Amino acid sequence: MSQNLVLYQEIILDHNRHPRNFGHLDPCTHHAQGFNPLCGDKILLTLNVDQDGRISDVAFEGSGCAISVASTSLMTEALRGLTTDEARALAGSIHDLVVEGRETAFLEQEAYARLKALGGVHEYPARVKCATLAWQTLRAALEGRTGDVSTDLRL
Repeated sequence: MSQNLVLYQEIILDHNRHPRNFGHLDPCTHHAQGFNPLCGDKILLTLNVDQDGRISDVAFEGSGCAISVASTSLMTEALRGLTTDEARALAGSIHDLVVEGRETAFLEQEAYARLKALGGVHEYPARVKCATLAWQTLRAALEGRTGDVSTDLRL
């Protein structure tokens, strides 16, 4: 895990400079807004869940610090094709990684290995809310919650 202790790894910088899936889905089946009042990060997450309960498309709009944008971009890449239950489990794994510094078996899968780059955030408690905003917004979207997502909730 020592490689994860670097906050601004190249993958984080790349996803901040060139966010993937940036845009808005219209129509969409699920959406939520997230706001981190601590540093002003804002996102609007839109996604489509198909009849089989799989995320078929995902996009986001917004602005924020490098960690927030990169975390959201990485999340959108990882979500496509997952069931809503798998997406919730992945969000929980990110919480464990970023908040507790603990890697779960989910992140050992090759498809999600890139998300380990968020592990460096654990060493910078002031940045935890930046990294988890997207994942909390995802949970809100999947649960159909309205209003701005609080960065104070556990995933």
